[in-house]
Amino acid sequence: MTRARAALGRAAAKVTGEALGPYQSAVVRIGFAGTWLFFLLCEFPHRAELYGPDGPWSWRLAERLTGSNGAFTVLMWSDSTLWFEIVYAVSVLASVGLLLGWRTRATSVVFMVGVLSLQNRSVFMGDGGDNVIHLMAIYLVLTRCAQVWSLDARRARLRGSACAGAAGPVLWGVLGLVFAYGIVTGGFGLGWLAAFAAVWVVCGLWWLVDRREPQGEGRAVLDVLANLLHNAGLLVIMAEVCLIYATAGWYKIQGSRWQDGTALYYPLGLDYFTPWPGLSALVAGSGTVVMLLSYGTVAVQVAFPFTLFNRRIKNVLLAVMMLEHVGIAVLLGLPFFSLAMIAADAVFLPTGFLVWLGARVAALRPGRAAPAAEAVPAPREAEPVPR
Repeated sequence: MTRARAALGRAAAKVTGEALGPYQSAVVRIGFAGTWLFFLLCEFPHRAELYGPDGPWSWRLAERLTGSNGAFTVLMWSDSTLWFEIVYAVSVLASVGLLLGWRTRATSVVFMVGVLSLQNRSVFMGDGGDNVIHLMAIYLVLTRCAQVWSLDARRARLRGSACAGAAGPVLWGVLGLVFAYGIVTGGFGLGWLAAFAAVWVVCGLWWLVDRREPQGEGRAVLDVLANLLHNAGLLVIMAEVCLIYATAGWYKIQGSRWQDGTALYYPLGLDYFTPWPGLSALVAGSGTVVMLLSYGTVAVQVAFPFTLFNRRIKNVLLAVMMLEHVGIAVLLGLPFFSLAMIAADAVFLPTGFLVWLGARVAALRPGRAAPAAEAVPAPREAEPVPR
């Protein structure tokens, strides 16, 4: 009993005392922000047809749907083309800010608003990758995903606090005005109203405490709460990835085409999924390859959640799944879906590999000498950095 209590005490101290997985949360942040930015820029010429006034899903239809299901989108605040262009441009800028880790707490909120607004405006335009981005955009708001590999972390090192500078208060002031406008016009449901109000108030309190008592008890309490939210959010992201693979794998098992190993053959014959007809015909022409890929996909997806208890097997299957998504991007022409799933898979990457990867990327900067070819020291968890 004493040992159990001691173990629980150590676990509670770790969960409340630090934001776990700083490198994993950072790579998830970079992956999803980069994927959504890539999508917005690639579809920029077609933005009005996808989510704007020129789309087949009209503003009136979207208004009726969101009115019935309660989905949140600021594009329902106005049907003007100017408002749509502003929302689209802000979504692009928020993606860039989140990718770079600039004022991450605020940009993560704006990023989430942009993702939800565009996707909920035209619900029939998305696929599985959009659904993953939709969920992860919400979860990222809860995490302290700018502890490393971010402009916020750089500011904290150079100026002692990630909240330093006037840009943060100005940005939150602008967001407060937009929030007030949404309240006046009735643009928020009760749930979203409470959520945005809580975020705005807590972040304002954080900034005030960080300026006046950076080492005081108030700041310590806020750090504990932020760590709890971060660790809970990271756990939800991991559980979501496991749930995606588990449900996909078990549903595939029930399909007759997956059972006889021919499931992959049929999409390879559809024009929509054959960006490289010659390559698709080459793969589809071999029954053995089709069978191995079909059975292998099911086996990996079903087995992955159970391999989390064995680090070596988990890392092998993780690499296999990432390569599988690269193959889906090339062979079936689904790059955004694949990028979203790879970004989600990255939450399980080992810390040692991410530290090594970060050191190699840093060595590519102009004026930086390449690190010596020696063993990378055991990674040490970074100190919590407020966003």
